[in-house]
Amino acid sequence: MSRTVDVVVTRLERAAPAGITPPQPAGFRLALMRAEHIPLHFYRYLYGTVGRPWLWLERAGLDDAALAERVHKEGVEVWVLYGNGSPAAFFELDFGADAVTLVYFGLFPEWIGRRVGPWLLANAIQEGFSRGAQLMRVSTCTLDHPAALAMYQRLGFVPVSRERTTLVLSEEAAGHAAALPPP
Repeated sequence: MSRTVDVVVTRLERAAPAGITPPQPAGFRLALMRAEHIPLHFYRYLYGTVGRPWLWLERAGLDDAALAERVHKEGVEVWVLYGNGSPAAFFELDFGADAVTLVYFGLFPEWIGRRVGPWLLANAIQEGFSRGAQLMRVSTCTLDHPAALAMYQRLGFVPVSRERTTLVLSEEAAGHAAALPPP
């Protein structure tokens, strides 16, 4: 049995960075590292742990070949934040011809609310523009964390479009969606 849910997708952009980077949160040992040629099982772990509460579905059912085509593609980088020795968050950048896209960005549930998000996003922005891109893109939706859109805007992203769409959810995903507010 499946269920549908209405979602509003907001696409945002920002120009090359200028401004203040939020300070690194105190009280944690944090290490941000690029996962070069990330093992697919580790990517699935990151994607599933971060994305499950927000119903990230796009890559959940991909077989190894299809997933490798996306995450091992030239110009794609996956960065992992370790907090106190364990994975705490990740982001994925796709360095396209005309812009860099922040494909995925998210924190492990136990790291939400510890002020790590803005600092990590600032690092993703800095890394994204480090290769000379003049434009960065990101999309968020009403299924993402309620503070996601505001955080992107605080760090310089500007909405360029909004679109209402309908997702078809599996029975498992529909159970998670029951607790979410309407878009």
